[in-house]
Amino acid sequence: MNIQFKKGVLELCVLSMLEQKDCYGYELVEEISKNIDMSDGTIYPLLRRLKDEGYFTTYLQESQEGPPRKYYKITDEGRRIKGELVSEWTEFVNGVNIIIYGGDRDE
Repeated sequence: MNIQFKKGVLELCVLSMLEQKDCYGYELVEEISKNIDMSDGTIYPLLRRLKDEGYFTTYLQESQEGPPRKYYKITDEGRRIKGELVSEWTEFVNGVNIIIYGGDRDE
C-alpha cells in the first residue's frame, strides 16, 4: 500500500482503537498490522505527536511479561477529533468511489 495512504489513515485508526479501549504501543501496532502493513517504527512518532496535541494521555501499568507498559487513553479532545476525521474520511471515500466507479452523489 502507498505510504501516503497509510500516513493519512493511521491517526484515524489509532484514535478509533483508543476510543474502544486503552492500549499500549505494541498492542496498537499488532492490531493495526492485522489490516494495514506497517512497522512499529511508524507508530511511535505518531503517538508522541497525538499525545502532544492532547488527543490522549498516558499511564504506566504493571505487566506480568516484563517492565510496566505505557498505556494510551483517549481524551475528550481526541474523541472530538476522531469524529471529525471519520466524517472527513467518509466524505473522501465516497468521492473517490464516485470517481473510480462512476455515478453521482445525488443518486
